[in-house]
Amino acid sequence: MLEPINVSMESLNIMTLAPMLIPIVGALLILVVDLAKPNIDKSLYVMLSILFLFMDFMSLIGSGSAFAQNGTILGLFDVMLIDGLAIVSELIIVVASMLFIPLALTSKRFHEFSYPEFFAFFLFMISGFQFMVATDNLILILVGLETASLALYTLIAMHNREKSFEAAVKYFTMGALAAGFYTFGAMIFYAVTGSVEINQIATVLTANGYADIGYVMVGTAFILAAFAFKLSLVPFHTWAPDVYEGASATMAGYMSIVPKIAGFIVAMRFFEFLIHSGIFWVEAILYVFVIVTMTAANLWALVQTDVKRMLAYSSISHAGFAMAAVMIGTTQANSALLLYWVLFTFTNLGSFSMLWISRQKKLLPGQSSDHSYEKFAGMVRTSPMAATIMGLFMLSLAGVPPFALFWGKLYMISSAVTAGYTVLALIMALNSAIAGYYYLKLVVYMFMKEPTDSRFEKVFSSNVSLSLKTIIGIAAIGTIFAFVAVEPLLKAIGGFVYNSGF
Repeated sequence: MLEPINVSMESLNIMTLAPMLIPIVGALLILVVDLAKPNIDKSLYVMLSILFLFMDFMSLIGSGSAFAQNGTILGLFDVMLIDGLAIVSELIIVVASMLFIPLALTSKRFHEFSYPEFFAFFLFMISGFQFMVATDNLILILVGLETASLALYTLIAMHNREKSFEAAVKYFTMGALAAGFYTFGAMIFYAVTGSVEINQIATVLTANGYADIGYVMVGTAFILAAFAFKLSLVPFHTWAPDVYEGASATMAGYMSIVPKIAGFIVAMRFFEFLIHSGIFWVEAILYVFVIVTMTAANLWALVQTDVKRMLAYSSISHAGFAMAAVMIGTTQANSALLLYWVLFTFTNLGSFSMLWISRQKKLLPGQSSDHSYEKFAGMVRTSPMAATIMGLFMLSLAGVPPFALFWGKLYMISSAVTAGYTVLALIMALNSAIAGYYYLKLVVYMFMKEPTDSRFEKVFSSNVSLSLKTIIGIAAIGTIFAFVAVEPLLKAIGGFVYNSGF
């Protein structure tokens, strides 16, 4: 007769699931409200989304306090892993989402925001990303990845333009391929070690002296390819510019921030033991990915004629820049990556939100793209405040002091020098100089060229609302005054990362 299995609620530690369950409950509530009373004004769904995101934020603060007192917390049969990396990355995800969702109040002309399902999918997506970063179990990482990705594909398609459907299909196709690569890689590591938990995989491989190095190489290659797709590293980046162009400007900005921080955290957990085990070829391959991604994306950005596509290639370059920290693998580098992404969140979300101001339902006669450089020509005369703020974001992305990303790049390059990667640091500095050209190109168009078409004046002046002004204002303040918070923020992040063993 089988003995009953007794599972204590204390050892199960259900509270580790609270940050992920809160947005799921919010999404289900939005769907129930819509079923009970259809055609409610979308502002209710915006408020509900913000409310549940705030509850999520407070639960993460509670988890942070528990981690500070007790160290790493395990839950749900040791599948959930609440450590410093999980808490900091989840806070970035939730705060970025709270900055994004009020943009739904900006206009009725793009109707994806009028669907209650938009907000439900958005909350499901956030929960998926949180599952990704709060575990070292390869299966749960895949579950979180696919939950978030399937919701994101739908959100892109809901923009309801021809290029949006094309973008969603491309993203879905590439995402499915990446999921296949990831699954094959996880399967190989399970066959070799008998575990799907990254810590246990590292323990088994270290114990047997990496005797199955051939299988480890193949499995690592598959998983690296999957991450390269998700992080849009060259040469797996080809989907990104088209998807960014087809998505709404704000959704493109969101995609450049939140999915990537989740990918970075998983990559950090996975590659950390391989890099520190002294396997040279893993470090060498990552080195090539970092350099090629930074340099090639910058060169492609130089020749773009559309500002949104330029920012898409810029985001690819920034992903390569940040991936350098994963390759370096020190506490200083990992802390610098998280600081870099916090500062990047304000700057890049602000940049894409500025593009949202210039959005159009239909292209004007003779207009080749929605966000061409010519559209921004002489913007300082037609919309001086908008031109000034957009110029501010461009200077920050270029790494001009004292704006936000200057400090992020400074600490990233400093971590490379400290770890002995002097050549890499020089290449990173050179790429920052190259990037400055195409960022300043937009500044030149806005401040030093004459307006090319008076019809664009109406485009820039008619799309600004209070919620949009508020979000752009918050992003601008974060970009300008980042230097005040950089040192305490880095100290706090460094403490969380160090106490997590990274």
